[in-house]
Amino acid sequence: MTENEKLMDSVNEEVYQERLRQNEKWGIQRHPIGTWLSILGEEFGEVCQAAQSELGLASVKDTDADNLYMECIHVAAVASAIAEQIKEQHSLKEVA
Repeated sequence: MTENEKLMDSVNEEVYQERLRQNEKWGIQRHPIGTWLSILGEEFGEVCQAAQSELGLASVKDTDADNLYMECIHVAAVASAIAEQIKEQHSLKEVA
């Protein structure tokens, strides 16, 4: 395994662990796509806030989004949850 593949594997494992944590906290979620996009948008906003902190820029509002890496993991995990739902829906259509 190359160093880049090890890095990808490590990051993807953290996304997977975040998905497990989300499922434990919230249960398996199923939402309309608009709701999912709102959730994803909120998470992306936290990435932007954490990036401001990394760049030394002052945020105009209080936030706990100070870990850019973990906020990116959260975005990836929410995107994964959306993809899981889409794949599940496509599988159900194929069976019907």
